[in-house]
Amino acid sequence: MANYSVFTKPWRDVPVPRLIEIVRGMGYNAIEFPLRDGAQVCPAEAEAKLPGLVKALADGGIRIDDVASTPEERVFAACAASGIPMIRVMFNPPQADDYLAQEEAYVREVETWLPLCEKYGVKVGIQMHHGRGAMTTADMMRVVSRFDPKYIGAIWDAAHSALAGENPEQAIDVCWSHLCLANFKNARYQMYGRDAAGSAVYKAYFCPGPDGALSWPRAVAHLKKKGYAGTWCMPAEYTGLTSEEEQAYAIRDLAWLKSLVEG
Repeated sequence: MANYSVFTKPWRDVPVPRLIEIVRGMGYNAIEFPLRDGAQVCPAEAEAKLPGLVKALADGGIRIDDVASTPEERVFAACAASGIPMIRVMFNPPQADDYLAQEEAYVREVETWLPLCEKYGVKVGIQMHHGRGAMTTADMMRVVSRFDPKYIGAIWDAAHSALAGENPEQAIDVCWSHLCLANFKNARYQMYGRDAAGSAVYKAYFCPGPDGALSWPRAVAHLKKKGYAGTWCMPAEYTGLTSEEEQAYAIRDLAWLKSLVEG
């Protein structure tokens, strides 16, 4: 049976019992947890409080498949103690003249995580993200492919792949050797006006699955063809919505994704 999780960032400030109600009400039994400042548990509290959160969620029928956090030792230790197999990160360097130098510096940083991956048995997944950094699947793999997939994995994201203008089948092929998680949200560029010189200004607009630039049916079909057995993660990211509206959209998108995966 396929596994589906939802990223609980939109509900990071609600009490845990309410979080359980929201997640179960949307039809999920797994989550990606934002182990960040401002969430139910923050990195500074991870070793003391993450195991308790995992237990409370498990008592409510929900597991944590991975955390979105910083790859520091206390986070590795907390994940290991809690049975959480992966930490999700992104490579988003600041603007600078020499991107390749920034990329190489990031590779050196990733190398420092390998002893922690081995010590704690926790993988780090690097996700592509539009903007400067690993904005395409190929950019992501310029970093990820240098490492053993046992320790460093690739997280393909349908929305950011859409914003990069990628062909889903090609993108999935490019990262398949290290693919550890598939994110299913969607996006398109939307014109928001013009700048002072008269050029059109476009911004990323995150929207329901059927309305974005990347074909979920094509992506799902290709992942199934290749034998993808990982979690199908729903980041529940939509532009300009309240958390209640995001919840409703996440329910509809999950139903559509399930129809594609299980149909």
